[in-house]
Amino acid sequence: MAKVGVITFSDGRPHVHQELLAMNLQFQNNLVKKLEAAGHEVVVADEPPWTNETAVKAGKKMQLSEVDCTIFNYAIWAWPHFTVLAVQFAPGPYLCLSNINPGYPGLVGMLASSGALANIGTPYLRVSGDIKEEKIWQKITTFIKAASCVKSLRGETFGCFGGRPMGMYTATVGADVWAKIFGIDVEHIDQWEIVRKAESIPKDKIEQAFHFCEENIGKIVYDGKQLTPEILKRQIASYYAVKEICEEMHLDFCGIKGQPELTNNFCTMDVAEAFLNDPYDFDGPKEPIVCATEADMDAALTMEIMKKLAQTPVLFADVRHWHEDYQILDLCNSGEHATYFAGASFNYQDNLPRVTLYPEGFYFLAGGATVHHLAHPGKVTLARLGRRNGCYWMAILTGEFVQFDEQSNQEIMKRTQSEWPHAFCKLDTSIDNFIQKFPCNHIHAVYGNYVEELKMVCEALGIEWEII
Repeated sequence: MAKVGVITFSDGRPHVHQELLAMNLQFQNNLVKKLEAAGHEVVVADEPPWTNETAVKAGKKMQLSEVDCTIFNYAIWAWPHFTVLAVQFAPGPYLCLSNINPGYPGLVGMLASSGALANIGTPYLRVSGDIKEEKIWQKITTFIKAASCVKSLRGETFGCFGGRPMGMYTATVGADVWAKIFGIDVEHIDQWEIVRKAESIPKDKIEQAFHFCEENIGKIVYDGKQLTPEILKRQIASYYAVKEICEEMHLDFCGIKGQPELTNNFCTMDVAEAFLNDPYDFDGPKEPIVCATEADMDAALTMEIMKKLAQTPVLFADVRHWHEDYQILDLCNSGEHATYFAGASFNYQDNLPRVTLYPEGFYFLAGGATVHHLAHPGKVTLARLGRRNGCYWMAILTGEFVQFDEQSNQEIMKRTQSEWPHAFCKLDTSIDNFIQKFPCNHIHAVYGNYVEELKMVCEALGIEWEII
């Protein structure tokens, strides 16, 4: 639940303000009661702003109360500059809400006031309608969820282990850009820290986690070369190393370059990345820590946003192959899919029996286990932050993860990389449209429909979005 600020604006003429005050406050009270009934903490301006002074005072109250978002409420005509003054202090994101009150020009006041915000370059969202109607209330609820997401990004720290991977421009962005647009700091960390820290993890802790894997994971395929018990223990130690670094450096989410330094000389990070993203690890339930392979910063940020909205782990995958005969997009990468997706459950006992640890292939000389499974069926929202000529936008689409009979599932996976994790996705758009518009090689997904929330996140951030 969120802390929501409410400022109901009024007319600047004293006699009009006083004449309509009771009615104006009644609309405000209706909104406040509905917000509180939904579980939100509501902070209300001391009085509807009707002078410059009261507008500033209202904005400062929201600022001092540290609200997650501010609703600018209009039931009558309100002088637009009051909103401009309040927004100098009131924390965003902002929703301009026009109530249904046809005898009085509340919609006119909302449009004029939000237009003034547009003039000064302040992002906002608009809703007009009766809050008693479910569709209108759903828009307000969606705004609050999106606003809380945007607010919680500010002040976070991303840990970038290793820098740009294999020449990918779409994976790397300057720290100043993130600070300006998202309010996120970027901490660059040498991958050697993972190696160094892994060596200091207590042996009994690694052994306990190793036995957990052998007891709970469906199958572990040792080959004596790419995957041995010793290499798996090294991967487990790497998981604990990254987790401890995140705790020590107060990192909220992270990305690991991996290739080629770690994958050639130490071990792959697949086990670490999968269990960081999971809602549990070898020691029990935990909060998922978003971790993007190949240190893909825009991937990690997309995932962090989707995690906050869905309150679940988020898929990271390559856009690997379109299977024309099955009409599915094969989302497959070297092993970073959280095991959560094997059964779409927060209980490891539902997911891990469906997981197989296979030896890594020839790409990765140092070896390791790839965390193989096939994503559980279900409707999904897919998204990705991209940049056009340096400007951020978000690609958003929907689809469905599907499975076929076991023989078909195996045959499809063998066409690409059978030992890697897969998600078979039926798109709600054509593959031609997807290929033309999707911004890069990495894609992210959560179960459920979060299209409206993602759109509002983008609008609150002042970046463009496109439904593919």
